Amino acid sequence: MKAIFNLICVLLCLSISACSQTPGQTEKVPPNKKPSTNEDWKKVLTPEQYAVTCEGSTERAFTGKYWDNHEDGMYKCVRCGYQLFSSETKFDSGSGWPSFYDVVPGSKVSKSTDNEIGYPRTEVKCAKCGAHLGHVFEDGPNPTGLRYCINSAALDFEKK
Repeated sequence: MKAIFNLICVLLCLSISACSQTPGQTEKVPPNKKPSTNEDWKKVLTPEQYAVTCEGSTERAFTGKYWDNHEDGMYKCVRCGYQLFSSETKFDSGSGWPSFYDVVPGSKVSKSTDNEIGYPRTEVKCAKCGAHLGHVFEDGPNPTGLRYCINSAALDFEKK
């Protein structure tokens, strides 16, 4: 009976500990310390955020939390908070990922050629921290003709 009581106490303590963590984080990082290594990022990002931003993975279409978001606000890099895209340039591309025709004025993303799936695509990364965001294609609407196809897992959203 005492063993069962001890087991219940341990499980209760673990539950309370898990509930005290910030959603999406596995460990708290002191506010004055920014993650700098992959091990640091694994501690503060969800597994999906880590896979997308650090390993270049892609979330499944129509599963991310922002693909169908229609609120006014700013989309920021999930790793560093850099402002990347405004809801004013977001459009429904039918792809299942948040799509934008331009970055925030003054914002910078880095671009490079990605041949991972057998044909060249243009990969987009956060210029501030290097997080993989998604890809940009030349089939978007006016005025740019671009479609930034971005993983929700790479973004945080700040409502206006």
